[in-house]
Amino acid sequence: MSGYLHPSRDDITLTAVLAAFGDPVRMEIVRTLAAAEAGLNCSATVPLTAVPRSTLSHHFRVLREAGVILMVKKGVENINTLRRADLEARFPGLLDQVLRNACAEAARACAADAIAS
Repeated sequence: MSGYLHPSRDDITLTAVLAAFGDPVRMEIVRTLAAAEAGLNCSATVPLTAVPRSTLSHHFRVLREAGVILMVKKGVENINTLRRADLEARFPGLLDQVLRNACAEAARACAADAIAS
């Protein structure tokens, strides 16, 4: 399998998922993975200059342990994919709603930055 522990679909809890979504860096990781056609390695999801590696590792662990992402070791890389089907089965509509809100929030922040410039 992957070498990492992931909760089974039935063990994914709403509390853990919402807590994982509660950090802006983790939300950006989720948004990036949701937009990706295939799994991404860790550095492809967030520019390494934006977040220290140790902090990035922590964020991926939180997302993995909450059941939001699946992390699989391929060679020297950790490939991450969103567990969309599992999240939809456990909490129908939650991921789509969270992603819609996160995208809208990011658009507002981008517009505010443009106005300030």
